[in-house]
Amino acid sequence: MKNRSPTGGLVYSTDSGRTCPGCRQPIAQCACASKGAAGPAGDGIVRVSRETKGRKGKGVTLIRGLPLEAEALAQVGRELKATCGSGGTVKDGAIEIQGDHRDRIVLHLEAAGWTVKRAGG
Repeated sequence: MKNRSPTGGLVYSTDSGRTCPGCRQPIAQCACASKGAAGPAGDGIVRVSRETKGRKGKGVTLIRGLPLEAEALAQVGRELKATCGSGGTVKDGAIEIQGDHRDRIVLHLEAAGWTVKRAGG
């Protein structure tokens, strides 16, 4: 007997990419995501830290705590990458910028009006 999840169904399709497990529609057309689409909660403090864990010793600067939706967070990520002249990505609500750019990022975010703290060492 096969083990099946209670919701079952398709989670990825080569035609449409990832699908929502709730309504089984492509993520871009998900009907149930818009129901609980309040902004992410936070304490209002943006934390900037450096991390090498899981990156084979390569350091990245992590920016966490920006209470923005995915599109706005991606836009801030693009601005920070351009400011630092470096690559990066947005994953799980955090912006990762390649290299150690904490000072430059803190200045940029404070100029944009955010409350910023340096976290970690």
